[in-house]
Amino acid sequence: MVEAGRAVQYKSRIRNGADTASVGRRPRDEHTMDLAKRIRLNRLFAHPSGRLCSVAVDHCIGYQRGLPTGLVNVPATIAQLVRGKPDAITMLKGMAKGTWEAYAGAVPLIIQAGCFTPDDAVIETVARPAEVLRLGADAIAVAIGVRGPNEGKFLKMLAQAVEEADAIGLPVIAHVYPRDFSAAGKIVYDHDNILWAVRCGIEFGADIIKVPFTGEVASYREIIATSPVPVVAAGGPRCETLAEALEMMVKVVAAGARGATIGRNVWGAPDPTRALQAFRAVIHDGASASAALRAAGLS
Repeated sequence: MVEAGRAVQYKSRIRNGADTASVGRRPRDEHTMDLAKRIRLNRLFAHPSGRLCSVAVDHCIGYQRGLPTGLVNVPATIAQLVRGKPDAITMLKGMAKGTWEAYAGAVPLIIQAGCFTPDDAVIETVARPAEVLRLGADAIAVAIGVRGPNEGKFLKMLAQAVEEADAIGLPVIAHVYPRDFSAAGKIVYDHDNILWAVRCGIEFGADIIKVPFTGEVASYREIIATSPVPVVAAGGPRCETLAEALEMMVKVVAAGARGATIGRNVWGAPDPTRALQAFRAVIHDGASASAALRAAGLS
């Protein structure tokens, strides 16, 4: 009789929403997590264009020797970038702890959790979704490499981040870079490899996928059409001129990408604030490269 009474009480508590740990995630919890993620995604894509113009200063492991000018004094660079009004800035957690308090709430923050070199000499996860959420970030980025002997390890890193982030309503942005190991892990940009990079992001649950641009509008458009989640472009290697980088971004927008995350071609420019303003003109206003330069006061 006692056990029967306990069973009745237990069922009653379930109907009234108690003991959620015992019965698994309820539909109401799933809805709450979906809402939390949607709020954060909407902050990233808040511009009326529906596209994202963000900047990344998460390149630490890529410059173990010879830091470029824009990354020598990162706090000063961040101040310049914020003046350019990015839709978000991606950085590592330590830089966020040391610099972001002054900008908290002014610009969405994305924390990079992946840390690797193209040759796979370094492959590490350096942040978990729970601590990213505690830092107040709107998303966690996970940079991974595909192709090569450690592809499975990278994909597991992404899958684990997605599992943990989904449970707390935190969007995951997969930064996926295909490599050619016949050339020491060099990042490649051809259609088939970028298609595979996007497919990996889809299959392992990313909410946004960032991949390099193929260089061709038609091929990139074809790849984007396969994805049920937004695809944004990586800003690419440093271009000879800002005009060249903007021309590339014109093609990215024409291909239907939901924007881009730019690094070297913004913080490596003589005036990062104006360079970012020029990229915003292309991504959000559909401006040509020459019109964007004029809008930013650079020509």
